Amino acid sequence: MQLVDIKDLRVSFRHHDGVVSAVRGVTLGLSKGESLGIVGESGSGKSVTFLALMRLLQAPAATIEADKLELDGSDLLNADAKALSDIRGSLVSMVFQDPMTSFDPLFTIGYQISETIQTHGNTGKKAALAQARELLAKVEIKHPDRVLKQYPHQLSGGMLQRAMIAMALSCEPRLLIADEPTTALDVTVQAQILQLITDLQQETGMSLIIITHDLGVIAETVDRVVVMYGGKVMEIGDTREIFEDPLNPYTKALIESIPGREAGKRKLIEIPGSSPNALSPPSGCPFHPRCKLADDKCASDAPNLSTFGKNRSAACWKVVQ
Repeated sequence: MQLVDIKDLRVSFRHHDGVVSAVRGVTLGLSKGESLGIVGESGSGKSVTFLALMRLLQAPAATIEADKLELDGSDLLNADAKALSDIRGSLVSMVFQDPMTSFDPLFTIGYQISETIQTHGNTGKKAALAQARELLAKVEIKHPDRVLKQYPHQLSGGMLQRAMIAMALSCEPRLLIADEPTTALDVTVQAQILQLITDLQQETGMSLIIITHDLGVIAETVDRVVVMYGGKVMEIGDTREIFEDPLNPYTKALIESIPGREAGKRKLIEIPGSSPNALSPPSGCPFHPRCKLADDKCASDAPNLSTFGKNRSAACWKVVQ
């Protein structure tokens, strides 16, 4: 049984100009202990997919529909508020891209982490605070006793992200979702945070999902990659295969746009055009207005996600042909 099992997930939002189709038929799974990278441009639906999985999108503004939305066998579509509260933290935790907005500025780091521990476990205040200290040390914060007493604004971006990871791990979740965990950090700190997350995943045996717009971030971090565009899955495969032999033209374009060792020696390749309007998504393949290989069939008919080999799948008429 898979830890995460999503089939035909559709998420839309009410808007004064109409209905925003943010996620359009996403199907994917995650095995226990596996690491998965979700990659795509802004507006691709990657973050919304997992906010829907955690049921953090509220009606009536958001509508969530799916043939299946399960976490470790639990039906999340029909779960009540108490069941969802129990699942969040104990089964799944999420690290958001801006830790400053994830912490309450009025309370110390120690108070907020220990409160989370007490909420999800049968632990007293003193024991929870001691556990919070251990977690801060585990995420390589050098002076955990001092950080326990500090407020969010007193920490650097990298330190605050480490504290956010500590809080996410406080209830020993089976799945950690990291949504753009390094966006606001400099390159050196980015590498440290990614290494920390990877080390913790291997140490605890939990499953890991990293959501990012940058393929370079997950190149050496995850087992498999899911590429999303326009609310749809464009390609799924093992990380090495995705980088060495991308099947979907969008995946290939993303890889070619990564600055590499030749930066400064060649013109940076960019993808022409812009992401599709979720209020009025294009017919056919969502990438066809920007794709060099697109023809009339691509513009009129949406390709299904087809399987190629053991662990590869892609949605593209050119690959099918």
